[in-house]
Amino acid sequence: MPKLLEDGRDLIRTRHYSYLTEEAYLNWIRQYILFHSKRHPAKMGAAEVSQFLTHLAVKRDVAASTQNQALAALLFLYKNVLKQDLPWLKNAERAKRRRAFLSFSQERKSSACSRNWSRRTGCKRVCSTEQGFALSECLSLRVKDLDFDYQQIAVRDAKGNKDRMTMLPVSGAEALKMQLATVKGLHLRDLVAGFGRVPLPFALARKYPHADREWGWQYVFAAATRSRDPVSGTMRRHHVGEWVLQKAIKDALRAAQIDKPASCHTLRHSFATHLLEDGYDIRTVQELLGHKDLRTTMIYTHVLNRGGKGVKSPLDE
Repeated sequence: MPKLLEDGRDLIRTRHYSYLTEEAYLNWIRQYILFHSKRHPAKMGAAEVSQFLTHLAVKRDVAASTQNQALAALLFLYKNVLKQDLPWLKNAERAKRRRAFLSFSQERKSSACSRNWSRRTGCKRVCSTEQGFALSECLSLRVKDLDFDYQQIAVRDAKGNKDRMTMLPVSGAEALKMQLATVKGLHLRDLVAGFGRVPLPFALARKYPHADREWGWQYVFAAATRSRDPVSGTMRRHHVGEWVLQKAIKDALRAAQIDKPASCHTLRHSFATHLLEDGYDIRTVQELLGHKDLRTTMIYTHVLNRGGKGVKSPLDE
């Protein structure tokens, strides 16, 4: 198992997957092997994969997204690590997820309950409710990605290693400037203390040895404390943890007395839904969300069918 996991780690880093994806994939591969009494995956096939996924759904009662993540990890294992072309795994049926969204009034109400422009609520209101950011995209924003003159935000290395542009709302510009002032103070104190480094993508740290100390590369939502990089071992100031934004969402919903279950990704769904409600072209929505396939964006058209299948109740006549 150690050699197999090490090969998997090397391939994941070669493809520039995020550190969270790396840890999740290796964990699922490890669980898959242990579930089958440490048998080598090359000696297993469709039956064993099906048994493992069924165990997750029936015995452990995991969410559909969790089961799909496990399937993606096994697909990566067989296709990229073991170099096995297995059509049965590619065509495996994924668990269906329910996509929740907040109405426009609910979203405005929750945002109104996040007026304390701390690092936590700033992440929540500026990034998630206004631009349809994914959680990791919001947290990994750098100072250089914000363009106040053209009112746009650059999203770098998003899902699928793609870049895209989205809008910077006028209503959120002042909050972002306040956040940048706070982060700049942290950065200046770090420089005085001999720190001030942040992780850089790809090999930029070797190409530009001092770039990781420059202001433009600092995280917009920097963590309050420095931490040791899990890959390089260097002391750096990373961005805030995912739990910070997740807690901000829960606190805002609780303060707004909204009983509908919602998460950070729910706000991304709401963003797409509201744009379609307002009549924006679906191709525009696809570009703003960064979807590779238009069929993914088409899922949000369900909101246009108001009520059951778009049928109006006779009682409303």
